[in-house]
Amino acid sequence: MKPEKEKQTKRRIILSVLSGLLIMAVVYGYYKWSLPVPGPTINGQAAYDVIVIGGEPEGVAAALSAARNGLKTLLIEDDDVLGGLMTLGRLNFLDMNHGPQQELLTRGIFEEFYKDLGNAFDLEEAKAYFLKKVKREKNLTLLLNTEVIAPLVEGNKLAGVEVKENGFTVKYLGLRVIDATTDADLAAQAGVPYTIGGEDYGEKGLLMGVTLVFEVSGVNWDRVIQYLKHEDKNPHTGADKVAAWGYGTEAEGYVPRDPLMRFRGPNLARQKNGDVLVNALLIFGVDSLDPVSKAEGIARGKKEIPHIVEFMRKNFAGFENAAFVGTAEQLYVRETRHIQGEYRLTITDVLENRDHWDKIGYGSYPVDVQPTNPANSGNVIGKPAIYGIPFRCLVPLDVENLLVVGRSASYDSLPHGSARVLPVGMVTGEAAGVACVYSIREGIPFREMTGSRTAMKWVQERLKAQGAYLEDYIPPRPVVMDHWAYPGVRITRELGLIEGGYDNDYQLERKINKWNLENKLNKVLRVAYERNPRVKLRRVEIPLTIKQKGMVIAVAEGLTGRKLSFAQARNLLQEKEILSEELVERIVDWEETPSFAEMLVLLANLYKFLLVSV
Repeated sequence: MKPEKEKQTKRRIILSVLSGLLIMAVVYGYYKWSLPVPGPTINGQAAYDVIVIGGEPEGVAAALSAARNGLKTLLIEDDDVLGGLMTLGRLNFLDMNHGPQQELLTRGIFEEFYKDLGNAFDLEEAKAYFLKKVKREKNLTLLLNTEVIAPLVEGNKLAGVEVKENGFTVKYLGLRVIDATTDADLAAQAGVPYTIGGEDYGEKGLLMGVTLVFEVSGVNWDRVIQYLKHEDKNPHTGADKVAAWGYGTEAEGYVPRDPLMRFRGPNLARQKNGDVLVNALLIFGVDSLDPVSKAEGIARGKKEIPHIVEFMRKNFAGFENAAFVGTAEQLYVRETRHIQGEYRLTITDVLENRDHWDKIGYGSYPVDVQPTNPANSGNVIGKPAIYGIPFRCLVPLDVENLLVVGRSASYDSLPHGSARVLPVGMVTGEAAGVACVYSIREGIPFREMTGSRTAMKWVQERLKAQGAYLEDYIPPRPVVMDHWAYPGVRITRELGLIEGGYDNDYQLERKINKWNLENKLNKVLRVAYERNPRVKLRRVEIPLTIKQKGMVIAVAEGLTGRKLSFAQARNLLQEKEILSEELVERIVDWEETPSFAEMLVLLANLYKFLLVSV
């Protein structure tokens, strides 16, 4: 018995030792796992792998993405809360992006947010949500109430930022920097080239109006649902338990006290306390790059809103007892800078549903260009089924170690009408965080990555592993691409001269009038003048009644500056191939009124000629 007891004792000791070692291993592993990764040392100073500027949703997505991938990350925000436009701007009515089969295109970190909070989310919950998400990441350091003063640039490389923190000036160094500010402020300071508003298609100074979201109490939400779902009889309005959209016809009756404002059909979002957020007031005349002008815009909005609420009480079903509560702390600014990157997304990319080899996400939101002044109601250039967003759009020209995400990325201003929405912005932010991983670990600059299929394949696969949607697709072909006039549509659409609306119907067979031709012809001449110094700037007046002959004469006058006979004008334009053989064959009667198709092709041919042949 004694030998057997000794064996049992030894066995217990061995098991006890093994158990202790296992516990120690688990404790050590947990301790090691819970520690943040060590950051790099730059010029003898402790630094970060990635610095993200801006606590907008795009910035939060970028910082989370980088930190989750093992990069020591710093997120800097100048306000006291995260979420930016979603929280301080109170824009909680999300512009969703679904594909041809109604699949959600903006997944990954955005989908986490969407599943947890949904659309028309509660603002206070969103503030807490963003903060909790950031705080729980061991590799992520957050600085609130911290103003970025200037970029730290060494040659053409961005090396970090100088900030004002707790009253002191501090410098933070990083291997890579992501600009997630709404206006690409850091990129602009660092020397990245950009355009503003509609400058890129010949409309310098043209910007979409800004919005001041406001809050009301006392709304009978059940009555709102009843009216918009069952009584309004408008297929484009609707409501559910937390969101509603409609009252467009009613809103047209409001006459603003401030002539530089417009009240449109609102997007409505119900909060958990019963209050309703109203996104409907457009304010013009605001320089959104000037803090003083933005403050004045908010003050003007606050002065106007009580009159709007009174109007809503009288004209909006369910708002009979509505009372003004307050406004957002920040304006909803739709457009300022558009940086110049390694590639610029075009309106043709978007409306031809193009894929890109270096895609890092997809979008599909309508190309929604909001009003630019009180006299217009905006327009929808078209509705894509799906389009890819190239990584190259995040890589700015001239400055290294920098990515720009969100609405100020390298998009032309027209496609920006679709790509500007927050879900797409969060997708670009997440992709930027992943791109930093590859760039740092492989020692490859972002610009070099834009030409590397190996790099892009790695980034795409990593994004998929994080839940992103990046399935290859065959671009759905819009019907208009098979129209004989489509080459003219494509060129004039890029100049903002034609739009297809939600149905992508350009109404090409409708007849033109004096104003159609006069406005579009003079726009073509002006833009050609801006882009080709050899072109002479002219303005052509069109007679009240316009025929095929008159259109040919007007275009020839725009080209030469002289009044020509029809025979002279026709011969000249045919010689220059502006009046193409195809167009001549399609014109049956020169005394007829031209169609939009004929006009657009003629103007497109004129534009091409002026750019290269004058």
